[in-house]
Amino acid sequence: MTTLSVPDMSCGHCRASIETALKPLPGVEQISFDAEARKVSVTGPAPASQLIAALDAIGFPASVAG
Repeated sequence: MTTLSVPDMSCGHCRASIETALKPLPGVEQISFDAEARKVSVTGPAPASQLIAALDAIGFPASVAG
């Protein structure tokens, strides 16, 4: 599982946009959200760099949560 920090995720529309961007990527099996902590967890073998690039492309800068 990869957990990403997405500081600009603030509403349901943000969540929907993020899910739409990540869901079709190869290796993404499941997506879960922690809206309060502004984190997205992705289950599956998709590389973090691919996830971050997809979010960056739609205007949501992200980083691997530590």
